[in-house]
Amino acid sequence: MLPLNQQVLRTDVSGMPLEWIGYQEAVRLIVLGQVRYALGSVLYSLHGGTNAISGLQTEISVNAILASHGSHPAGSRFYRRYTPPLSNRALFRRDQNLCLYCGVQFLDRDLSRDHVKPLAQRGQDCWTNVVTACKRCNNHKGSMTPEQAGMQLLAIPFAPTHAEYVYLQGRRILADQMDFLVAHFPRNSVLRRRLERGEGLIA
Repeated sequence: MLPLNQQVLRTDVSGMPLEWIGYQEAVRLIVLGQVRYALGSVLYSLHGGTNAISGLQTEISVNAILASHGSHPAGSRFYRRYTPPLSNRALFRRDQNLCLYCGVQFLDRDLSRDHVKPLAQRGQDCWTNVVTACKRCNNHKGSMTPEQAGMQLLAIPFAPTHAEYVYLQGRRILADQMDFLVAHFPRNSVLRRRLERGEGLIA
C-alpha cells in the first residue's frame, strides 16, 4: 500500500476533475454514500470496527479516483472561458521551475513571479502576463519589459484550463490519475505536448 499522504483525485459525477483530497476526506465521502463510482488502482484498504451482527471487521477501499455525486456548479465553465486562480506554486510548475529568462532550473524558494508587462506600466497580474523568474533576473528586469531590459523571454505564458490546473496542483500523480487528467486537456495543450515528450512536474 502507498503512504497515507498519497492524494486521491476527486471528480464530479460527469468525470470532471475537481480537486485533490486526502484519504480522510475520501473515507468521509465513501462512508456518507457520496461516491457514485471509483476508478483506478486501490490506494488504501482501511480497517474499521467489527460489525456486531456479522462479527466481521469493516474494510473500506479507497481508489485513486473517486467520482462524487452531483456536478460542479461552475462545471460547464471549465470547458470554456474559465481561468483558474493564479498561484506561485502552480505558476512555477507550469514553467517547470525554469527561469524563463536565463533558462536555469531552481527550487521554489529561489523563484519569483515576474510580470512580463510590469504592473508599473499597467500590466495585469494574470496567467498570460506572468512567468517564472529567478530572483536575480527579476531584479535585473525591474519595472521594464523584456525588450526594454534587453532580455529574451524563452516561452510564451499561457493560462491553464481547469483540468491542467488540477494537474499543476498535484503531488506524486499516479499513472492512472495522470491518464485521466490528460484526457481532459485540450488537444493543443502545451502541458500535453510536454508530457508526451516525457517531461513532467518538478517535485
